[in-house]
Amino acid sequence: MSGTTPLETTPSRLRQPLTDDDHTVGAPDAPVTLVEYGDYQCPFCRAAQPTVHELLRLRPDTVQLVYRHFPLTNVHPYAEPAAELAEAAAVRGKFWPMHDWLFAHQDLLDPPHLAVGASRVGLPVEEVGHELNAKKYLGRVQRDFVGGIRSGVNGTPTFFVNGIRHDQGYQLPSLLAAVDAAAR
Repeated sequence: MSGTTPLETTPSRLRQPLTDDDHTVGAPDAPVTLVEYGDYQCPFCRAAQPTVHELLRLRPDTVQLVYRHFPLTNVHPYAEPAAELAEAAAVRGKFWPMHDWLFAHQDLLDPPHLAVGASRVGLPVEEVGHELNAKKYLGRVQRDFVGGIRSGVNGTPTFFVNGIRHDQGYQLPSLLAAVDAAAR
């Protein structure tokens, strides 16, 4: 058609700014920030974890990882309580050990096993149990989720490299290429 221009597609952008509340690991002054929206019960998120760890190992001065919750509660009934447990661990300085335990024990995310996980990470089980029953951390989890929706997240894991959604999968070569390009 003459006189018309093809529709341009622009990649989705991260709409929820990074804050001091975000869970980060890696070099704080890294030139590349990798934001992951994940779900502790999602098998694809679990499969991505070794890749993310390897990326951080290979690019220790280049990448800072930010993890945000995106529990897909319609298909993963234990994802939200697991995310709330991660938040209970975070206020006690143990987010990343709890994060790793949740992915390593993805088949054990029902409430009795979450208590085991809390114990293994060194959290006060009874106190955390009361907090989870009171939904003390649900607002924090929902804030991440809403930020993900606003940023165009519609599945997990979803990655953003320096604020631009990475749509080429979560295999190591793809993430390395995206990180290296963003670091230039």
